[in-house]
Amino acid sequence: MKIPLRLALLLLAGATAAFAAAGKPNVLFIAVDDMNNDLGCYGSPVVQSPNLDQLAARGVRFDRAYCQFPLCSPSRSSIMTGLRPDTTKVFNLQYHFRQGLPQVVTLSQLFLRSGYYTARVGKIYHYGNPGDIGTSGLDDPASWQEVVNPAGTDKTTLEPEITNFTPQRGLGSAMAVLSDAKSRDEDHTDGKVATEAIRLLEKHRGEPFFLAVGFYKPHTPFVAPKKYFDLYPLEKIAVPTMPKDFTAGVPAAALTSTRPWPNFGTTTEQARLSKQAYYAAISFVDAQIGRVVDALDRLGLRENTIIVFWSDHGYSLGEHGLWMKQSCFEESARVPFIVVAPGVKSSKPGLASPRPVELIDVYPTLADLAGLTPPANLPGASLRPLLAQPDAAWHRAAYTQVERAGFPGHSVRTARWRYTEWDGGKQGAELYDHDNDPKEMKNLAADPAHAATVAELKALVAKNWPVRVAGGVAEAGAKKKRAKGN
Repeated sequence: MKIPLRLALLLLAGATAAFAAAGKPNVLFIAVDDMNNDLGCYGSPVVQSPNLDQLAARGVRFDRAYCQFPLCSPSRSSIMTGLRPDTTKVFNLQYHFRQGLPQVVTLSQLFLRSGYYTARVGKIYHYGNPGDIGTSGLDDPASWQEVVNPAGTDKTTLEPEITNFTPQRGLGSAMAVLSDAKSRDEDHTDGKVATEAIRLLEKHRGEPFFLAVGFYKPHTPFVAPKKYFDLYPLEKIAVPTMPKDFTAGVPAAALTSTRPWPNFGTTTEQARLSKQAYYAAISFVDAQIGRVVDALDRLGLRENTIIVFWSDHGYSLGEHGLWMKQSCFEESARVPFIVVAPGVKSSKPGLASPRPVELIDVYPTLADLAGLTPPANLPGASLRPLLAQPDAAWHRAAYTQVERAGFPGHSVRTARWRYTEWDGGKQGAELYDHDNDPKEMKNLAADPAHAATVAELKALVAKNWPVRVAGGVAEAGAKKKRAKGN
C-alpha cells in the first residue's frame, strides 16, 4: 500500500518529534508553599502523605536539605536563579531579582532556550498568598512560554468563613483555619492547579517539557476539605514544650520571628487547632500532587521525566515557641526535597541521603541531568553523585540567612552541627549538636569545650558571607540600599 506523500511527511515529522523528545528528559518541577518535613516519608508518625511517600520510594529523599532564606520570595528567587540572596538582592517580598540582574538566565529559561516547552501553573515565584491568588504575582515572564493562575473556592468564596486566631495579622501570616464541608478537592485552588497541570501534560506529552507546578498549601490560611481534617483527631495533636531555662541560653534575635512570643499569644487550644489544620492542608496538597504524578504515569512519561519536589522553606509549629518561618532553627530552614531521576543508575531507589544539600543545588543538578550547560557563576553543585549513591562522600555545608530586627542572621549546617551568628556575633551566636540535641534546645556556643567547633564553623560563615559578616561601611551601605528597595 502506497502512503500519500503528505501523510508520510506527517508521520516522519511525528516520529522525529517523538525521537527528539525521547532524547531530552522532561522535568516535572513540583513546589509547595510553607511545607515542613512533617511527612510520612520523613518519619512523621502522625501526618498522612501517601503520595509523597510513594514519590520518595521511587527516587532519593534528601534528609538534610536547606533553603537559602526562609521567606517565600528570597528562597524562590534563589532556587530559580541558582544564586544566593546576597547576589539576587532579594531579602523581602517586593524586590524582583531582575531589577539588579536583568540578564540573569533562570532555571526554566535555560530549558526554554534549549528547545523545551516551559510552563508555570500556580505559584513558583512569589505570590502574596492568599492575596495574589488568581494573578501572576511577582512572576518572571521571561521564564515561561505559558502561565496559568488558578483561583478556587478557598479564595473566591470561603475567606469570610475562616477563623483567624491572630486577628492582628492578615490571613497570609495568620494562624487561621477552615474545615470546608461543602467543596470538592477540584474546587479549591490547589485542586485547580492539579487539573491544569494534567491538561498541559496531556497537551504537550509529545515534546520535551519543563512543567513547573506550584501549589499554594499548606500556606496559611489553613483551608482544606473536611475529610482531611478528619484524618487528625484533635486529641492526637500536641504543641511542643520547652525547658524552663530555654530562653536563658538563646540570643533574643533568634526568637524575633514570632511576636508576641510564644505562639503569637494564642492559647494552647488555638495552637492545636492550627496545627491540626496545617496537617490537613498537607494531606490535601499531597492528594493533588498524587493526581499529577498519576497522570504522568498514565501518559507513559514516567521513564523519561525527572521529578523534583521541593518546598520554599520549612515551618515552625510551636517549636521554640515559634510559628511559621524566618528563623534559623532547623524547622524553618530545613525543607522536604525529593528527586526522581530515571536516567541515573542508582544503587537502590527509595533511599535517603544524609548529606547537607541546598536548594541552590537544584539548578546545576537539573542542567547536569538534562545535558545542558548552566551559567558559570552558580555556587551550587550537581547532586548527581548523591542520586547514584545517596551516602557518597560530600564535603559541602548548607547556608541559610535571615534578616531580623534590622540585622542579619547567618547560619551554617553541617552533618552534625548548626552554627548561627546574629549581626556578625554582636547580637549573639548559637551552636547545636544534632547528634545529641536534634531539637536544638541547648546552645553550646559559649561552652569552652566546643571552642574549636565554633571557630571552624565561624570561619565557614565568614567565607560564605565575607562582606556582610565583617560589617563596616559595606554592610551599612547594603542595608540602606535594601531599605530603599534597591
